Amino acid sequence: MSKSLVIVESPAKVKTINKILGSKFKVVSSMGHLIDLPKSTLGVDLAHNFEPKFIIVRDKQKVLSQLKKEAKSKSQIYVATDPDREGEAIGWNIVNHVADDGQKVHRVTFQEITKDAVLKAFQNPRNFDSKKVDAQIARRILDRIVGYLISPLLWKKVGSRLSAGRVQSVALRLIVEREREIKNFIPQEYWQIAVDLRKAHRQDVLTAQLDKINNQKIDLKTKEQAEKIAAQIKKEHFVVSNIIQREVKRNPSPPFITSTLQQEAFNRLRFNANKTMMIAQQLYEGIEIGDGEPVGLITYMRTDSVNISQEAIVKVRQFIQKNFGEQYLPKTPNLYKSKKTAQEAHEAIRPSDVMNRPDDIKKYLEPDQFKLYELIWRRFVSCQMVPAIYQNKKIEITAGTFLFGVSGSTLLFDGYLIMDNEVKEEETKIDLSLYHKGEALELVAVKPTQHFTKPPPRYSDASLVRALEENGIGRPSTYASIIQTLVIRNYVIRERGYFMATELGMQICDLLVEYFAKIMDVGFTAKMEENLDLVEEGKLNYIKLLHEFYEPFKEELEYATKTIERTQTFVDRTCPQCGRQMVIKWGRRGKFLSCSGFPQCKFAQPFLLGIKCPQADCNGELVKRRSRQGRTFYGCSNYPKCTYITNKLPEGATDS
Repeated sequence: MSKSLVIVESPAKVKTINKILGSKFKVVSSMGHLIDLPKSTLGVDLAHNFEPKFIIVRDKQKVLSQLKKEAKSKSQIYVATDPDREGEAIGWNIVNHVADDGQKVHRVTFQEITKDAVLKAFQNPRNFDSKKVDAQIARRILDRIVGYLISPLLWKKVGSRLSAGRVQSVALRLIVEREREIKNFIPQEYWQIAVDLRKAHRQDVLTAQLDKINNQKIDLKTKEQAEKIAAQIKKEHFVVSNIIQREVKRNPSPPFITSTLQQEAFNRLRFNANKTMMIAQQLYEGIEIGDGEPVGLITYMRTDSVNISQEAIVKVRQFIQKNFGEQYLPKTPNLYKSKKTAQEAHEAIRPSDVMNRPDDIKKYLEPDQFKLYELIWRRFVSCQMVPAIYQNKKIEITAGTFLFGVSGSTLLFDGYLIMDNEVKEEETKIDLSLYHKGEALELVAVKPTQHFTKPPPRYSDASLVRALEENGIGRPSTYASIIQTLVIRNYVIRERGYFMATELGMQICDLLVEYFAKIMDVGFTAKMEENLDLVEEGKLNYIKLLHEFYEPFKEELEYATKTIERTQTFVDRTCPQCGRQMVIKWGRRGKFLSCSGFPQCKFAQPFLLGIKCPQADCNGELVKRRSRQGRTFYGCSNYPKCTYITNKLPEGATDS
């Protein structure tokens, strides 16, 4: 009989860790959170130092009972939940419900689920970190206060089943402000001038851009200005006046952290943040490869640290030397600096064993698992290689008072780029070595071109995660869930991978900015994250933090509660059940029509577009709908009787 019980969060880890530890241990899963704040009430005693009222999660009583039964016969309990704040708090709450006074309780953490890492962790168990637990409880209470006290005001003002969130609402603000910036953008006209030149008796054409006039940067706003300059250029003689040549090193990027992995997975693979984290979780928890033994293929994927263990550095350097040669190996390991807020006990996201080459294990992986693993593996190997070396060359050409330039680069040594040919810069197609200082060039053509300034792009998963990280909003474990919540709540939609704020999202954002300016302030939210870090470091008492947050928040809440009144937008339709006028309301799926007599009359219907369903023998009208993934489509109001759908806005309809 096993003498020790090991509790993990995910059932996917059980098989992997059980095989590593052997028969002396029994590994069981808590299936995530077992103890949490209640869903139906606030669950926080605001009058008594924010005492949380944790309860057993509904539908988890059987799991907890089974854990108690397993723990009863064991002399030692090891808690191996995830190595972050949330994992610490989950384990802490479980132990308080399953362990008896006489049992020894150990906390073990590991960054990768491999035999060496797991066995080492169990040889060096520790006590629970109460400061980490306090930081997680503080975050949970802060989020609960904001979500449960502001959301009812949204129901009153806008519509039912809406929500606000301490971090998600600030992320929404970024998207809304970008949307309005795009909408209000006025393009500015500007012109550029290029010339086609060639050497005497040669057909090769060299295209150079006008850089300066009278040693001043050009600023051409109109066609007339450009044509006037072009006419003057045609009268001049062209001479190569200078050749600037230098070698430039391009350094490898650091190993992945959560935010950079999500960004690169979107840019390269078009994975959204949620998909990236789901696949990374699978790779971390274990995949059966080779002899069927499950192996954790990557380190823990929720991290903001670029640290690499000494053992991993030794292995990857040996790998580089053996497979690529000495010229690709730096004399000393490349070191990278984490942000000051990073949890340095964590590691970067890397392969748990660099010898598991992507192509060697491809047959054991699903296609998307392979793509993400390959991305992580290549980034890790390349981060410990030497820089790439380019030769940059610029030719300056003078024509009277006009200065033209043409630049190009040639890859001299690929260095770390040997791991990633996709990011190699294009080399100059024209041989710039043909041109020498002092030689004359013939003018072939002058080419003025009109351009317009462009608005900033909408946020994608990659750029939004980067903005959240740069502004200090949220932490690695929260980025994907923030984005997912905004989409599910219909505050934003994804169009071809980019986020657009919906009309509902804009309404929610404006309301929150008006009444809860501090909550919606990016700087305030970032400062709160820093304070939570201070709680984890033991430099700030979390009760004090909650008081400092709640007192001004309470004033804003009281003012909003007194001031906000429900506004109803009536439409020229009557309720078919009671005859009252219909009103527009909002729900999680967007606009819908409701009887103004609610709750006495509960009649409601989709917001019709006024376009008949094109399906034969159907008298329904088309309605705008959104999928669970946030994609817009148009379907028949008679669904499920009529299943007609289209992704295109029907002709004659207004997309509001």
